[in-house]
Amino acid sequence: MTTYRPIGARVVSYGVAIVLIVVSAAIAIALPDNIVFTGSQIATLGLILLGILTALHGIGRSYVRADDVGLDILNGYRRHQVAWSEIRAIAMKRGAPWPSLILKGPDERHIILFAIQGSDGDAASRAVAELVRRLP
Repeated sequence: MTTYRPIGARVVSYGVAIVLIVVSAAIAIALPDNIVFTGSQIATLGLILLGILTALHGIGRSYVRADDVGLDILNGYRRHQVAWSEIRAIAMKRGAPWPSLILKGPDERHIILFAIQGSDGDAASRAVAELVRRLP
């Protein structure tokens, strides 16, 4: 089994998450004692922070796993399992942010492979080439 994960996007998403937590904590500690927040204000700020962290984690956790049966794709929080026999092609146009999986069928449904980021350069090109070689 081969697993592909984003490189740059993963570093940025988890890096931003750490900075956001540290800055939020520093601001909370640095506020003067005469500034008081209500419980609902604290809850709102906490939910906003949690929402942002959840989105960043979704970016960082994305992957594409290839085995003899097919592909297991996790784009953020949505999973796709596709057998090799269902895949018509894997395409990544020059300058595209990520490749697309084109499925067989009358509608030729597309699934993006978010874990293979065009911004990762040669690593993305190698990953697409390896997946194309595995097509039946």
